[in-house]
Amino acid sequence: LGPLLRYTGRTTATVWVETDAPARIAVECEDAAGAAETWSVFGRHCALVVVEGLAAGRSRAYRVLVDGRQVWPPRDSEFPPSVIRTLGDDSSAPQRITFGSCRWSRPPVPGESRERHLAPDALDTLALRLAHEPDAELPDALLLLGDQVYADEISHRMRNRLAERRDLSQPPGPQAADYEEYALLYQESWTDPQIRWLLSTVPTAMIFDDHEMIDDWNTSHSWRRDMAEQPWWAERITGAFASYWVYQHLGNLSPETLAEDRTFAAVQAAEAPEEATGILREFAVRADGDADQEDGARPRMRWSFRRDFGRTRLVMLDNRAGRVLTPTDRRMLSSEEFSWAVRQFEEGGYDHLLIGSSLPWLLPHAIHDLESWNEALCSGVWGPRAAEVGEKVRRAGDLEHWSAFRESFEEFSAELRRIAAEGTGSNGERPSTICVLSGDVHHAYVAEAHWPGVDTAQGAARVVQLTCSPLHNSVPPAIRAGFLFGWGRLATGIGRLLARHAGLPPRPLHWTKLGGPWFGNHLMTLTIHGRHAELALDRAESTSSDKNAEGSVGTGRARLRRIGRGRLR
Repeated sequence: LGPLLRYTGRTTATVWVETDAPARIAVECEDAAGAAETWSVFGRHCALVVVEGLAAGRSRAYRVLVDGRQVWPPRDSEFPPSVIRTLGDDSSAPQRITFGSCRWSRPPVPGESRERHLAPDALDTLALRLAHEPDAELPDALLLLGDQVYADEISHRMRNRLAERRDLSQPPGPQAADYEEYALLYQESWTDPQIRWLLSTVPTAMIFDDHEMIDDWNTSHSWRRDMAEQPWWAERITGAFASYWVYQHLGNLSPETLAEDRTFAAVQAAEAPEEATGILREFAVRADGDADQEDGARPRMRWSFRRDFGRTRLVMLDNRAGRVLTPTDRRMLSSEEFSWAVRQFEEGGYDHLLIGSSLPWLLPHAIHDLESWNEALCSGVWGPRAAEVGEKVRRAGDLEHWSAFRESFEEFSAELRRIAAEGTGSNGERPSTICVLSGDVHHAYVAEAHWPGVDTAQGAARVVQLTCSPLHNSVPPAIRAGFLFGWGRLATGIGRLLARHAGLPPRPLHWTKLGGPWFGNHLMTLTIHGRHAELALDRAESTSSDKNAEGSVGTGRARLRRIGRGRLR
């Protein structure tokens, strides 16, 4: 599996691979090289190769060797050479950041009628566009904002593979049950030739959401209590955390951060695969236990991370494992996690702040108020019986976004307001834009935040919610209607009545919808040039009925059609 180009800086890069046996992996290009031995956990062999000494601001082809034999690029490949592009010293050079979430990876199989019908995969279509359109420009980064695999909703092909391992009539049934089955999910998701090439040549940053574990993961304390009673859950969540660490998390880290990672060092130094597996298993158990502890009781595992792309800063937040679920003190981020994020925001030195949050910060007004009302109900403002009903509604309705953690919502909003109005660093430099990038909700929209006294015409940063989902999935008609209704005046009025009924204070800000909701398989791209930023939204569509539509680009039977574009600053 792989290679996956993960981190790229000015002079360094990391490349991740999985092999079918222990081996020495080398990554070579014209101006630098790197090598590493594989390490083995749960019967799988992986390596994360650090390439150092690269020249800044250049693009160069690379190859991968396993025990001295070239395995990448494959012979007779129809795709261009995979490249490593390092960041340059020119902070004014344009940058293209592409993002999306929720990729149910099963490709369509001709003649297989059992698989649900979906529109073309946006990531797959992007890969074909970049490979075959002469004028297509590679993104400088691809941000995957959750649900890279669906452990609880597998394809028919994967169901057949799991049936060869165990009896699917026994819990957890046709879902991932352990590390090995998670590894099979990543294999299915990342081995299509075009996806494999895309991930080998565009740097990626990733964060998990619920479906990588199970739907509604860490919704509440009672949810965790109920799941802990399931006899299959312990092995499932251990495999989920361990595989996420291997397949996604390690590649998010810079070489400097990797060098300080004690778990990574221990796994690499283990004398036997069984020892390394034990280390990672214990780590995964501790990571899952974070949500059960009181805020501040002990240091938590940090899945959030930061990357800088010149004068653009990305702070990716963990909205799932970092939660505090004490019924009387629900928080989207623990106090420790939030303090870490604030330090990244306040350090300054950037023109644009991108905050990756798998769950949207700003929802349709009615849904925001509904979730806040429900949280108040669950907290017991009308007594224990109402709290019990509220908890059932919370779990049944997936009421678990930022607005369902009201204290965190207000704390986060206040921090964004402060940065937008007062700036960061010792000189109080204000960024040009603050963009919260999200997915999860299986549609796309753009909303702008407003606070009294914060005026973009007077130099304050423009603060926007950019939601783009899914890459490859669908939304049921009833939920689609709910999101359309949620932005309307009637729904907004109903939401305010619910908020007043719960005795909630007025929202600390208001927001306006600038575009959407759009439904389909989407990708958003931010093009940043100095202090200017432009947003584009592309939808993956079949070309079978309209092969020459204006604005379409792509190859084969699918295209990316530009359906929205606008300047943020």
